[in-house]
Amino acid sequence: MRSDGWHLTHDLDDFLTRAHTHMRAEPSLHTVQLTVTENLRTRGLHIYGDGAPEFGVLERGGKVRASLFRTPPFWLNLTRLTGEEADALAALLVEQGRPLPGVNADPGTAAAFAEAWQRRTGATAMLRARQRLYRLGTLTAPEPAPPGRPRIAGEADRAQLLCWHKEFSEAVGPGAGRDSAEWADDRIARGDLTLWETPDGTPVAMAGLTPKVAGQIRVNAVYTPPHQRGRGYAGAVTAEVSRGAREDAGAEEVVLFTDLANPTSNRLYQRLGYRPVTDFALYTFTPAGSGTGSGAGSGPQ
Repeated sequence: MRSDGWHLTHDLDDFLTRAHTHMRAEPSLHTVQLTVTENLRTRGLHIYGDGAPEFGVLERGGKVRASLFRTPPFWLNLTRLTGEEADALAALLVEQGRPLPGVNADPGTAAAFAEAWQRRTGATAMLRARQRLYRLGTLTAPEPAPPGRPRIAGEADRAQLLCWHKEFSEAVGPGAGRDSAEWADDRIARGDLTLWETPDGTPVAMAGLTPKVAGQIRVNAVYTPPHQRGRGYAGAVTAEVSRGAREDAGAEEVVLFTDLANPTSNRLYQRLGYRPVTDFALYTFTPAGSGTGSGAGSGPQ
């Protein structure tokens, strides 16, 4: 469907054909779009939910100016738009009767779209999370490292991964992502989740990696249970997967997201050698006349 320069579609192949060059020209700014569409392409269109994924590109003069995607039930993900473009997109989606639980984009785009959506629908828009994207420069592993060693999570760790994923999901709120059992089985099968274990073999922290797309890998699923924090485990396991992404997997770029409300993690990643790239903002929408709004979670990453 085409309107006001936007080509909207449920066809993943059509979207990738149109947006391929646009996304890969600046992989870090499109890291979520790249990894989510790769997961949809290789593992099925419903890995994030039962709803049909939605995609779109804004074309100006025969070139892609911006792009979007949404994997229901999650929010709309947008690349950078002007205020006028954000308002026009909101008008188009309202006209088509497309409900939205929220929007995630750079702060300016997210705020402009949220204001337009609120004005046009009567919904209440609330800023629910602010994130910062970091890119790895020179990796500086913590010295001394905490006692223990890294290892890849396996089938024997399934119960532990289930527990940690549930804890993480509860901490970030509703919308945190996939079913814990499905998530754990998937990570074990792919072998892309690393644990830090103490000398007695007790797992105390984890960190994962996305598949390499456009030369880029993103660190994700970094978690240390509360009673194990403050001992250097998160830094050690994050340094290990960062090294593996660059040296073993040959990533040209290694990136990760942090919650700006968590100064501890932001300081940690900067000590490891990560440098800020850009910020993102998530607004959630409460329809007029309804109760509480949608929860802010991590969504498909």
